[in-house]
This record gives sequence, structure tokens and C-alpha cells, in this order.
Amino acid sequence: MIEIDIHGYTEYDALKVLEKFIVNCDKNEKQILVIHGYHSGSKLKEMVRSSIKLRSKRIRNRRPTMNQGETVLELY
Repeated sequence: MIEIDIHGYTEYDALKVLEKFIVNCDKNEKQILVIHGYHSGSKLKEMVRSSIKLRSKRIRNRRPTMNQGETVLELY
């Protein structure tokens, strides 16, 4: 599993960075751990977990972890 940390980004910038990261991700990668933060990252968390805001044909599932500041994106 690979990871990306989007702490400190605006929602717009984080969306663009994450979309580009997913597109450039190796086809053999099946999971991405997105670290978006918890307290000040609630907007980012909502964006990552929303199929309306973050859209990619590679995303099969979004799975929260035990850490509220992280989300796993499962890929096709």
C-alpha cells in the first residue's frame, strides 16, 4: 500500500493533487492510504470519502480506518 499526505492543502488543491496521484499510480497498486487529518482536515476527509467530489474510474471502494485522519482508497 502506498500513501499520500494531503495535510495543509486547500480542498481544491488536495483534489487536484490526489486525482493526479491516482492517475500516475502504478496499475499493480490496489490501495492508497490517504492521510487527510482529523481536526482541521474534516473538509479534506469529506472530499476523499465523497464519490461526488473525488471521482476516478480506478476507485473501487473508500474505506475508513481506525484512525479518523486516514482513508484507504481501494483501486481496480
